[in-house]
Amino acid sequence: MDKPVILQMGEYPAWDETPLNARFDMRRIFDATDADAFLAEHAPYARGIATRGELGASRAVIDACPKLEIVSVYGVGYDAVDLDACRARGIQVTNTPDVLSGDVADFAVAMMLAQSRGIVAGDGWVRNGDWTKRGAMPLQRRAFGRRAGILGLGRIGFEIAKRLSGFDMKISYTDVAPKHYAQDWTFVATPEELATQCDFLFVAAAASRETRHIVNGDVLAALGPDGMLINVSRASNVDEDALIAALSDGTLGAAALDVFEGEPALDERFLSVPNIMLQPHQASGTVETRKAMGALLRANLEAHFSGKPLISPVSEVAP
Repeated sequence: MDKPVILQMGEYPAWDETPLNARFDMRRIFDATDADAFLAEHAPYARGIATRGELGASRAVIDACPKLEIVSVYGVGYDAVDLDACRARGIQVTNTPDVLSGDVADFAVAMMLAQSRGIVAGDGWVRNGDWTKRGAMPLQRRAFGRRAGILGLGRIGFEIAKRLSGFDMKISYTDVAPKHYAQDWTFVATPEELATQCDFLFVAAAASRETRHIVNGDVLAALGPDGMLINVSRASNVDEDALIAALSDGTLGAAALDVFEGEPALDERFLSVPNIMLQPHQASGTVETRKAMGALLRANLEAHFSGKPLISPVSEVAP
């Protein structure tokens, strides 16, 4: 029996590439010198698309695949997949939730600690000789006992809040409605109100039309000159122009970002604004999590082409 043809949008680790190639006919568009020509040649045969969260699948790519049945995303975010195009044609979409929540939450808390305690700056202080020349570093800010806000108390937001509970923090959150599993934490109706009630604002909301720039200038002003923004969700949830302005003029105290519009070609202004930590979209970047993500991506493809229920379908396009 012929292997199902899968259009592969981006590279995966070798531990995923080998079993994918054994089970499916993988057509690697990211290796092509002429992507348009590659798409024209191979898309007519593609029954599936394997992609990553930041790459997604555009309407143009989906429309070029008349036999397409499934888009399987390696990652929790699927905002880069044209869901309207998938709904219109009954194309299934899957992602890899849950398996990365713990690592992303760990990383969010690590960024908060590193930025508030000046850990990266402290490493440089030792390496460049400032410790011997200038003495102790300037005093930093504590984390324990302060106030934390979680924007989006889904899987990742919940894991962040659990970890912050160990720091004796007062925890508030904003979501579409209060969560029954968050009785020890305070529900706040709007992002701006949440920002007034916290020192650290963690952005963990899924990206959608409704959440685009949900963290805007008003929210950043409410967070204030002693506040810190930490984003491990999607770049589109934060108005980057407003963030750069707020950091530059002192309206906002600090930020720690793992995601950027147009990454890896981020806005160069981020390189010169003060009090910001920049990370290369690595919150889920552990061996354990990436292996689990790859296994779930493959399991979804295998289930679909074996006529079995999908493991983790995206609800917005599920039949």
